[in-house]
Amino acid sequence: MTTEEDISAEDLSLEQLQRRLSGLERLLDVTRHVAREIDPQTVLREITHKASVALDCERASLYQYDPRRQELFTSVVTKLEIAEIRNPLDRGISGHVAMQRELANVAKPRADPRWNSSVDRETGFTTRNILAAPLVSTHDGELLGVLEAINKRDDRFTEFDEQLIVAFCGHASAALDRLRLIDELRRQHEIEVSLNVAREIQQGFMPHHLLELPGYELASWWFPNEAVGGDYCDVLRLSDGRTGLVIADVSGHGLGPSLLMASVRAGLRALSLEHSSPDVLMTLLGRSMAGDLVEGRFITMVLAQINPLNHTVDYANAGHAPAVHFSASGGKFHKLEATGMPLGVADEPRFSQGRPIRLEVGDLIVLCTDGIVEAFNEEDEQFGQRRLEAILRQYADKPVQTMVHEVGRRLEQHFVGESPADDLTILAARRNT
Repeated sequence: MTTEEDISAEDLSLEQLQRRLSGLERLLDVTRHVAREIDPQTVLREITHKASVALDCERASLYQYDPRRQELFTSVVTKLEIAEIRNPLDRGISGHVAMQRELANVAKPRADPRWNSSVDRETGFTTRNILAAPLVSTHDGELLGVLEAINKRDDRFTEFDEQLIVAFCGHASAALDRLRLIDELRRQHEIEVSLNVAREIQQGFMPHHLLELPGYELASWWFPNEAVGGDYCDVLRLSDGRTGLVIADVSGHGLGPSLLMASVRAGLRALSLEHSSPDVLMTLLGRSMAGDLVEGRFITMVLAQINPLNHTVDYANAGHAPAVHFSASGGKFHKLEATGMPLGVADEPRFSQGRPIRLEVGDLIVLCTDGIVEAFNEEDEQFGQRRLEAILRQYADKPVQTMVHEVGRRLEQHFVGESPADDLTILAARRNT
């Protein structure tokens, strides 16, 4: 028995040849349109319309795949009596084509067990035959959707029609890939804009003009990670007139830690209007932040209070390092040891004060975030506490601003890349008289 596929082009009627030629012309039109049109949605509409004409069918629909809901939904249709068709991926002939990623040419849909008759019932349309092919990304092989033609005007869809719809699917897949790329670039741009705003806000939280403390010299240096981070540095005038030096580090990077850092700053500044003792401030802050520190979040922090009248330093330390006192006369460093766990670790945080420190002329209090000592170079070597202390000792009698900037300069020479893996923050105070 001879089928249509066995008939040579010479045996085709003039009308059949003209139809094939018309179909190829429509495909060529789409090729030209894709080349000059930059809007993917316009391209998809053109593809669907031209496919309907080329395949000589009553209707054509382009379904896009929604991976989140595991559904196919009508993105472009040549005609539809309802607003939209949405079908689960495991339903209907189009769903089968999508799941199996194979073409389907169904001459009698109503006799096919895959057939979903609900759309015909809802629209009043009668489906006589279907030709459908999957849309698959040439970029990453992901399912993008299905192109479906309904009701061939001349009996049934042929092998040539199958070849045509596959060619149209190639153009549609390229357009959807372009649409995904545009959406991804837009999301990246929106994220970048948000991060830039957050970064500017975070920079505004860092002290640009430190409070003046008679007899003392204060300075800070900060180098932010490329992403928004959670470092906090501040100099506060406490309720009893003494001055508080604060440095804190919220775990992690991104908008979450930066928001927590903003809460720490606001909470501490509010508490410092009524309280001045470091242990009380740290305990109250820890309790007020307990509800925000969930899912493993924690904050290390040190609060040192300088009394310029008797030159003593009281402090509370929530598991933070490095924090040191440099004795100019002895040339030695003493750690400001932890007096409690990081905020967020204990349900009912409680802090004590460390042993009071007596500052002699030339002595330093230096508070840093851990990014300072943990910065790595190309040899996978950390900057380290020893290197930090060597610089501080070498520049201890220089202007404090010069000292912290020298630490920063050495760090920038040490870490790999244009920005460090973590925020780098240092705050220092020296007694001059």
